Amino acid sequence: MEYVQSRVATLHDLADPVPAAPVDRAAVVVPMAERDCLSDAADRVLGTLERLDPARVVIPLRAPPERVGPVRRWLATYDLRVELLWCDGPRVNDLLADAGLDGDRGKGRDVWLAIGRAADSEFVVVHDADTTTYNESFVRRLLFPLGRGYEFSKGYYARVEDGRLYGRLFRLFYVPLVRTLLDAHPGPFLRYLDSFRYALAGEFAATAATARRIRMPRQWGLEVGTLGDAFDVAGAAGTAQVDLGRYEHDHRGVGGSAGLSAMSRSVGETLLRSVAEHGVNIDFDTLAGRYRATAGDLLDQYELDAAFNGLSFDHGHERDQVSRYAEAVAEPTGPDDRLPAWANAPLDPDAVAHAATADVEDALDAPKPSAAAPPTEAGE
Repeated sequence: MEYVQSRVATLHDLADPVPAAPVDRAAVVVPMAERDCLSDAADRVLGTLERLDPARVVIPLRAPPERVGPVRRWLATYDLRVELLWCDGPRVNDLLADAGLDGDRGKGRDVWLAIGRAADSEFVVVHDADTTTYNESFVRRLLFPLGRGYEFSKGYYARVEDGRLYGRLFRLFYVPLVRTLLDAHPGPFLRYLDSFRYALAGEFAATAATARRIRMPRQWGLEVGTLGDAFDVAGAAGTAQVDLGRYEHDHRGVGGSAGLSAMSRSVGETLLRSVAEHGVNIDFDTLAGRYRATAGDLLDQYELDAAFNGLSFDHGHERDQVSRYAEAVAEPTGPDDRLPAWANAPLDPDAVAHAATADVEDALDAPKPSAAAPPTEAGE
């Protein structure tokens, strides 16, 4: 049983703890895309939150208009104080455009919109809706260090399912890239990034004051982007990471527009931009090669660990993934489109809520598309 501390306070699952925590003073943000709505995993999450009874639950929804009504009716079946924030409505989009914040849509944008509302509570918890092993301890564990004076809390867990190692983007991209940078530039920020057991976990909690001071990437760089600002706001001394125990959810393929290779580009750009922002002068000409070498050493260690535990491991396939991820190891060239911290945002969260509510009502009132008439046979 492992109990070693890191540079940030590390809370281990040594006795299956369900600690006392300020759940009644917390808002829980559960981002949902269309595929999450009405799913068994989301039902498990919401049913568990019923028993926990947090101050409220904010659901930022990314879905087409015809899904809004069914989702709202579904949410009404739970005994929860739920706020549905439809992120794709026209009024919300116009409000962002008027504030100069229009741009790409994604999970980060959805969570940012929800945090503006959730930060009315004393604490904010963010976690995904697709966790098939979700239980009452998750929120309590994330909140526990905040009740003890910490400002930011990050979840972690082992991604081992179906007899194999998962967590591929973290194991094969984030870890070797951060360690490569740390070897060349030892310093407090990179040591902070290297201290997290699962930096790409979607589960975190923060005091409302901290949540309002964190900028957010719009898409898949959300998790690593929050760490960059958490370092500036909370520092290592104000940060904890918490073992969430057994954790299972959906897995992505490597290819495709929503696969891990595409995600690596977003994560890599956010990570490298944040590292440079913290004063590190990166040698981009040699970085990809050094990353490959570090990843190669880690592959041998992962293979040994898998064999020790009787897990399957495809060394060639994992090396191919490293090669694909290496394409994301490049100097960021696009604009910095992170959404501003709510403390400095040119937008009122209440205005977002009013716009989202009106968009939801319009979606409910919109006529349903009529079914197409059956084709007629010739001669009729």
